[in-house]
Amino acid sequence: MRTLCPNLDREDGLETVLEVPIPEEMFVDSYKHKSWQNMKSWIKSHSINTDHKSIHASVFGGRNAEIQLLLGVVAAPLIPHPIRCDHSVNKKINDHPIEASMAKYIVQQYIAAAGGEHALNSIDSMYAMGKVKMVASEFIEGDGLGLNNGKVMKIKSAKNGQGEMGGFVLWQKNPDLWSIELVLSGCKISAGSDGSVAWRQSPWHHSHASRGPARPLRRSLQGLDPKSTADLFSNSICVGEKTINAEDCFILKLEADPSTLKARSSSNVEIMRHTIWGYFSQRTGLLVQLEDTHLLKLKSPKNDVFWETTMESFIQDYRTIDGVNIAYAGKTSVSLFRFGENSEGHTRTRMEEIWTIEEVDFNIKGLSLDCFLPPSDLKKEDEDCGVVMNHDITKNSRLEFKNHVNTHKLVNAGKSAAKIVAIDENSED
Repeated sequence: MRTLCPNLDREDGLETVLEVPIPEEMFVDSYKHKSWQNMKSWIKSHSINTDHKSIHASVFGGRNAEIQLLLGVVAAPLIPHPIRCDHSVNKKINDHPIEASMAKYIVQQYIAAAGGEHALNSIDSMYAMGKVKMVASEFIEGDGLGLNNGKVMKIKSAKNGQGEMGGFVLWQKNPDLWSIELVLSGCKISAGSDGSVAWRQSPWHHSHASRGPARPLRRSLQGLDPKSTADLFSNSICVGEKTINAEDCFILKLEADPSTLKARSSSNVEIMRHTIWGYFSQRTGLLVQLEDTHLLKLKSPKNDVFWETTMESFIQDYRTIDGVNIAYAGKTSVSLFRFGENSEGHTRTRMEEIWTIEEVDFNIKGLSLDCFLPPSDLKKEDEDCGVVMNHDITKNSRLEFKNHVNTHKLVNAGKSAAKIVAIDENSED
């Protein structure tokens, strides 16, 4: 990962220290790599007093919608509900129904495989830095959805295999105190939680808070924070077994409770369900896959519209750091399904993120509560929110692929242009 950027104004000038390190791949053959060209334009735009929204529109053109979609859905999703730090997870296993008792036993095995209860409880804070490659790989629309006659649009970046490159830095004090900055092809998104409110900030929207209680970052549970993962699934149930990548796994299931769903809903948006599954290896005891699905209903005088978001994260490359097993790589696949109107309005969008961890450290000295304060311009979302996607709703966040089909040169496109709603994870709730 590159932490310094060449001076873009003077060759003999000092290098710029990057707030978020970016992958070395963006510097290789940099004159041809679009991600690096975007990064240079972004850095230059911040060196002068300019309207950043207009800069992003002029720099990225039609790609702006795709990058906004990726950042809004994949960059910083939240888990279904807050995590209760349960230091007595190993106690009273037999005082529960068989499905819950089995789940608690599996969580015990996971704690042991991750490094043991003493090692996990000794972690007070965490820092992680890594790189990502995201791509919106497929768009399907119309009545043939899911069938051979469905209209499929292959997005150019998926076809050439490059996608959008970027990097992120994550700081965490506990499940409810966290902060992440992620830069993707020159576009930066920031998100965090101070323990009472979760918020998000992007180039396209002002800082805004999520509805409902503050919730942990899903990315932390993708093999980075075993303690929070164990606490999350301590109240789950075991629903069966499944083979994932030739690995026999137990399946633990957890539903968001109705009070949390109600707190996250508004007058025109209902969070109907949010379910998370953990797949734990029977051989190693470690978490192999994390999956969650999220269903929203947008209320309308005519026809209600539903959005279902499904995320599957395959977790790999466990390494031991200070006695704790941490996952250093993985892939997250996302499916967005819009339905409820006539069949022609049904759409399905697929996205992928491949991520690797470059650095991890625990018990960071000097990481105080001030490091997790929300932005000074933070605003609570109104109940009259616009459209939704993933786990949040944001005003005016509807993206129309219709406006940039020519820019992306989507192949196999149908006669009618496709529409996508980009739901920003901060406003949904």
